[in-house]
Parts: sequence; C-alpha cells; structure tokens
Amino acid sequence: MSKIKILSEDISNRIAAGEVIERPASVVKELVENSIDSGASSIVVEIEKAGRKLIAVTDNGSGMDQDDAMMCLEPHATSKIRSAEDIANIMTLGFRGEAVPSIASVSRFSLKTRLHDSLEGFGVNVRGGRMLDAEPAGCAPGTRIEVRDIFFNVPARRKFLRADATEDRHIQETLYMLSLPYPGIAFELIMDGKRIFSSPAHDDLMPRIKNFFGGDYAGHMLPVSNHASILAASKRGETGGVRLRAFKVFT
Repeated sequence: MSKIKILSEDISNRIAAGEVIERPASVVKELVENSIDSGASSIVVEIEKAGRKLIAVTDNGSGMDQDDAMMCLEPHATSKIRSAEDIANIMTLGFRGEAVPSIASVSRFSLKTRLHDSLEGFGVNVRGGRMLDAEPAGCAPGTRIEVRDIFFNVPARRKFLRADATEDRHIQETLYMLSLPYPGIAFELIMDGKRIFSSPAHDDLMPRIKNFFGGDYAGHMLPVSNHASILAASKRGETGGVRLRAFKVFT
C-alpha cells in the first residue's frame, strides 16, 4: 500500500496559510494589494483587537461577478496570469492566487462584492476553509472582505501572535508602506473604532508624507527623479523604461 498520499484541500490550504499569513499585518498586506490591483480609488481598513477579532478591507474597485467571487476562493486562481510568458511581465502586486483561500482557511471569512454596472452584488461566507453559504447580496460597488478570529482553528499559530500593541504597529507600518507609492488612492485606517489616519487622494506624494510623518520631517526632504531605458525582459526584445521618483532627506 502506498505511503504517499495527496493532501486534502483543507490541509494544503492551511500549509499555504503558514507560508503567506504570518500575522494580521500579512492579511492586511494581501487584501490591500488586491484592492490596489482592482483599480480602487478608495481603500478603508478596519481593525479590532489588533486583528485578532476583525480585519476588514473595503474598496471601490472593479468588484467581481458571482463566478469570480466563487473562483477567487480556489487555490492558485488568478486573473493576472494566463501563460508562462505573463510571469516575466507581472505589473500587479498580487498574482499567485494563494492569499484569499489561505486566509479563508484559517478564519471566519466573508466577502461581498459588486460590479459597478450591476444592480446587485454577491456574498460568500466561509468558516475555516469550508463554504457556509453563497448568495446574492446588497452592497456598494467594489469589494468588502471581513476576516474574523484569525487562526481560530490553528491555536498554535494564534499563540505566537505578539502583544496587541506590537501587532497594531505592524499593521500601521504595513499600510504606510503600501499607501506611500499610491498617493492617488485615498487610504483610511480605523483601529478599535478610532481613526488612526485618513489620507485623501492627491496627485503629489508630499501631502501624504506630511500626513504620516509630520511637516517638520517633510521639510527636510527634496524630490529626486530619474528615467532610464532598459531592455524589456521578454523574448520580443522590446525596449522599456524605468522611472524613479523619490525624496532625499537632508539635515
């Protein structure tokens, strides 16, 4: 009798969660990256009890229809890759298709989504990777994902989470790093009912830097930019370009 067995989807998803989801901040990173990729102009992150009780991400991006709302819960299901050649030309943040099913496998997970040209949305509820229900739902255009009781079914992982203050700090730092490259997207972070920051969309990065780090810090920065042509990493040998925009801190 063979000793080698194929893992069940439930077990394989939990293993994948261990690779993708280290702590609540990892969930925030994966979900916000998906929101950015959806073309959202507004992203709101809500946290309760350092992410142990609730992590919610709401965006006004493209949204999904019923088929895609179901498909996004399948391992390695992605809209970003169609062929092997696409891997060398990835221009999006999340493309592996692991994050959502991995998160859903270790939490009480719910998703509501609606296309902008649809009159009705669609909702899905999952508990520990097992589908509870999936049905039409009323919601605004875009997507809202709620992740409750993270690691409730993997107590060993939950035990290794740090103090609330530490996990809160990781979440804030993660959102800072995600929002700085995208000043054209409005970001809001709410923790335990308190608005930590609300940064409106802007054409320029400087207002966001002032919002996050204060005017004194921003006053010691100078814009730096450069543009260079490179050989595109493709068999076609097309030339592309890289544009660098940054700020240099001086004292």
